[in-house]
Amino acid sequence: MTITNILRSGDALFDEGAELHDPALYHPHADAHGVETLADIGAEEVAFYREHGYLAVRQAFTPAEVQAALDGIVALLMGEHPGFEHVVFEASARDRLAEMGPEERMDVVRKLGVFEGTEPRLRAISQHPMMLAVIQTLLHNRTPEMFQDMALLKPPRIGREKPWHQDHAYFDYPLDTPVVGVWIALDEATVENGCMQILPGRHQGPILHFKRRDWQICDREIMGTRSVAVPLPPGGLLFFDGKLPHGTPHNTSPKRRRALQFHYAPDDIHKAPPEERLTHFGSEGKNVTC
Repeated sequence: MTITNILRSGDALFDEGAELHDPALYHPHADAHGVETLADIGAEEVAFYREHGYLAVRQAFTPAEVQAALDGIVALLMGEHPGFEHVVFEASARDRLAEMGPEERMDVVRKLGVFEGTEPRLRAISQHPMMLAVIQTLLHNRTPEMFQDMALLKPPRIGREKPWHQDHAYFDYPLDTPVVGVWIALDEATVENGCMQILPGRHQGPILHFKRRDWQICDREIMGTRSVAVPLPPGGLLFFDGKLPHGTPHNTSPKRRRALQFHYAPDDIHKAPPEERLTHFGSEGKNVTC
């Protein structure tokens, strides 16, 4: 099996984990539970999040906010911020990237990150006051601090799978640290183009991970499990616990599936030695990145 590596070729970074997955690993039987807007989240919804490990919001951001975020991503990819280098391309583009124009390159990017201090339009959405207020509640009323910012651009036809995993398996925080992930759809996210799929209720503890197509939960652990899909319109979001198992399949459609992902933890938490994470999630996870 292929182990995911980020490799440099010239001035570009490429994700080499492009092996196709067994379609049976993603077999949703239902769509995620959610509310319409951030203002609709009350005590009942918070209780649902605690029990199931997630909550969807179908209209968290306005079309103008979504467009501003997309414009910010385009600015980063088009070189409008000199020195920004945190762009990773899909492996299938490696031999032809140098011949591509800027527009073509847009549809071969897998992800970019560490942009919050560079692109103000993306910082604005990560610090959205109503969203942060919900996150603070989900963190048991502790002040949230964002510690990871990413844009996940699953290009048409070639956007690769992110295998089933728990995000906490990547983070050197004590196991009992509350971590809230936020996944924001900038295009319509569907089962066909690789929307999030989750295993509700399985966020209570660590699951052993291995390096296979990625740093992931073993396929045998997932095979035959009925997942819940999280289709979202542009501007919709998913709040999810850092230990909630989730994955996104290969984009088999001709449509883009661009999304933002942020992670928040209480601002008074200190990181643990990496050995603690490896003890809980598996010894093969040294130096892994999301």
